[in-house]
Amino acid sequence: MAAYIVRRLAWVIVLLFVITLITFTIFTVLPAADPAALRAGRQPSPELIESIRQQFGLDDPKPIQFLRYIQDILPFDNDGVNFGFSVQSNTEVLPQILDRLPATIFLTAGAVVLWLCIAIPIGTISAVRTGSLLDRVTMGLALIAISAPVYFLGLVALFLFDEDIGRFPLLPGSGAYQDAQGFFGKAGALIMPWCVLAAAFAAIYARFLRGNLIDTMQEDYIRTARAKGLPERTVILRHGVRAAITPIVTLLGLDIGILLGGAILTETVFNIQGIGRFAYDAIVRFDLPVIQGTVLFGAFFIVMMSLFVDILYAFIDPRVRY
Repeated sequence: MAAYIVRRLAWVIVLLFVITLITFTIFTVLPAADPAALRAGRQPSPELIESIRQQFGLDDPKPIQFLRYIQDILPFDNDGVNFGFSVQSNTEVLPQILDRLPATIFLTAGAVVLWLCIAIPIGTISAVRTGSLLDRVTMGLALIAISAPVYFLGLVALFLFDEDIGRFPLLPGSGAYQDAQGFFGKAGALIMPWCVLAAAFAAIYARFLRGNLIDTMQEDYIRTARAKGLPERTVILRHGVRAAITPIVTLLGLDIGILLGGAILTETVFNIQGIGRFAYDAIVRFDLPVIQGTVLFGAFFIVMMSLFVDILYAFIDPRVRY
């Protein structure tokens, strides 16, 4: 087990380095605009652009800039981790990302709990009652939820249920999270974003679990469990669902990593000041250091969640260790 974890950690380090190199190449070697000109503001003089280029080392060779960027990311000096400075505000990027991280974590955690509570029962019931009216209705609704984009569902939800502008004012709408106070106040402001974000994921997980459980219920050990006289509920939940839900661990880990990197559409529609909204604003303003920092931050979460899933799999299934 220890050797397996060490190998996975070594692969994560290599993968993070490759991601950093690709990100640096896209945003520094092949930028759509001169970073020095962006920092200089509107109608800058050539002298000002050149002085900014020298100040931030933008006139150095690209390999030197990349090594400097790696040095800034690694927390081995007195300055700690540094993702650079925003072009618009000239402030450090990482503190701004960390300030918005709690909102993204709260949004992601609530949505994950909601879609699992919906997907697991629906997927299980649909697999057990394959071909029934309930199965057809739930899978049809799941297909609709998968097909509807998040921004469309978000706008429809605001149009219908926003307590200020909705036709049926029931829930806090866009921008309510920033004004809410306390845990329960913020949770209430996120009910609508949670539902919108969880809709498509719940549908995907329900269909995925249904397919896995249908295949699992045909296995020999399921027939053996039934032959021993175990109750059908025990056969389904303890033997069937337990085996069918294992592959969902991989899917769940990657989805959580992606959302922690920024749920851009949901945070933008509901005006939640999280990492996704921060990245969206940076894209609109063409703030390259902020875009680069949010991309690296999101990649870090995805890679780390992938590592966590790999290690968890090694505990769940001993065959993975070998």
